[in-house]
Amino acid sequence: MASDFQRSKVVLVFGALDVTGDGYLTEEDFRLLAARWAGLRGSDDRLLSQVMLSWWTTLQAAAGGADRVTLDDVLNVVDVLPDNIEPVLGTANAMFGAVDADGDDYVSEAEYRVMVEAWLGREAATDFALLDSDGDGRLSRAEFAALWAEFWAGDNAAAAGSYVFGPVQAA
Repeated sequence: MASDFQRSKVVLVFGALDVTGDGYLTEEDFRLLAARWAGLRGSDDRLLSQVMLSWWTTLQAAAGGADRVTLDDVLNVVDVLPDNIEPVLGTANAMFGAVDADGDDYVSEAEYRVMVEAWLGREAATDFALLDSDGDGRLSRAEFAALWAEFWAGDNAAAAGSYVFGPVQAA
């Protein structure tokens, strides 16, 4: 069962993913999110759409194929992630490719900020230096994957990965 802290992280992202604001996640939410992200990047990026719709497919399957996914459905997915981290790492790899707009195999602070603002739908305070474990001013694919895994499967409020989308308010 998700801890209060894990629930807080999921609530933050769920609210951001619910672009239509109806209290559920639907395929439309993921399409709108991809369009918002592409708009911030100034592109019509198919990879962004593929990544977002992959998330939708995963969550929809976890909800038994329902057309609407609830917060509890997402929490049920989070509950099993510590014992099955591979899907998270696969998603992190796909996300990395979508975030790395210039294709240099690193995510810069500017690229990262676009991702967070696209997900949250607003400007967001992120402490990129906290996320950048080796202090080189960019995130490698390995750093990104570790952060992503910690955010989705971890329960340590002090871990850098807990701040992937900015500060998390306790439940």
